[in-house]
Amino acid sequence: MEEKENILNILKQTKEAIKNLDVVKLRELSNQTIHTASIHKDTDNISVAIIVYAIGKIIEEQTKNKECTIFCQNASVYIDNAIQALSKDDLKGFKTNLEQIIKSVNKLSPNLKSYIKEVFRGAKIDKATKIYEHGISMEQTAKMLGITMFELAGNVGESKISDTPETKTVNENERIKFIMDLFS
Repeated sequence: MEEKENILNILKQTKEAIKNLDVVKLRELSNQTIHTASIHKDTDNISVAIIVYAIGKIIEEQTKNKECTIFCQNASVYIDNAIQALSKDDLKGFKTNLEQIIKSVNKLSPNLKSYIKEVFRGAKIDKATKIYEHGISMEQTAKMLGITMFELAGNVGESKISDTPETKTVNENERIKFIMDLFS
């Protein structure tokens, strides 16, 4: 596991954001975690990013469904347990508590269970796109997150990655001018 202190900090802030129903903060925390995960290709960071993002999406739904409130309360307990485990360098306990958040979806009503499973799947694909933006190959990214390259490619195609200045092509006249300036 890379950057234990960073993950502990992210989880503590996540717990506070859940308590305050702060969806914007949860997205921000998830994106911070993805940055670290991309640099180190660390699956623990990736798991944290996906869970944090998915909880944010579930909180958005919370106003419509009481079960979402219960799910978030349970997730908060598991996050607290994960913090304690990681603080004691108990990596197995840390991972077990993260897995329990995902497994707790199975205790929900069929409709909500289906919705939340889709939220987690969407979170994986969204975070895969972010990792890909950081320069990790599509194949590696898909493998790390357990999704298909087809799913990732579809999401990357819909995103604005190609609109970033670093990926825009320059027309021939601008390239010639650039080269001429280099030699003058």
